[in-house]
Amino acid sequence: QAQLVESGGGLVQAGASLRLSCAASIVSFSRYQMAWFRQAPGKEREFVATVHRDSTTASADSVKGRFTISRDNAKKMVSLQMNSLLPEDTAVYYCAAKHVISSAPFYYSPSDYDYWGQGTQVTVSS
Repeated sequence: QAQLVESGGGLVQAGASLRLSCAASIVSFSRYQMAWFRQAPGKEREFVATVHRDSTTASADSVKGRFTISRDNAKKMVSLQMNSLLPEDTAVYYCAAKHVISSAPFYYSPSDYDYWGQGTQVTVSS
């Protein structure tokens, strides 16, 4: 059974930066596509960014140029560097994992992912 634990959330002002981390207790971590999703109050969970087994990445248009996802297979960690934060980035951020083969595409839907963390709150004040 896999376990994902997020950390790094907090309350910041618009324009600030935060770095979220996800520590994964997963056998064969390198075989998983990892992703960040977020969910604001009253809204559905939405895709933020994903990193494939080969460390290639994809991100939502709303965060392109501001957020960067990365992974460290040796440490079994995934990070999300968030710069130029906006009030609309306020949400609970979740780490997710999906076991994939190397030729798999990027996955963007929450229903595609096998494991989830408990979430970390990010609040951006204007």
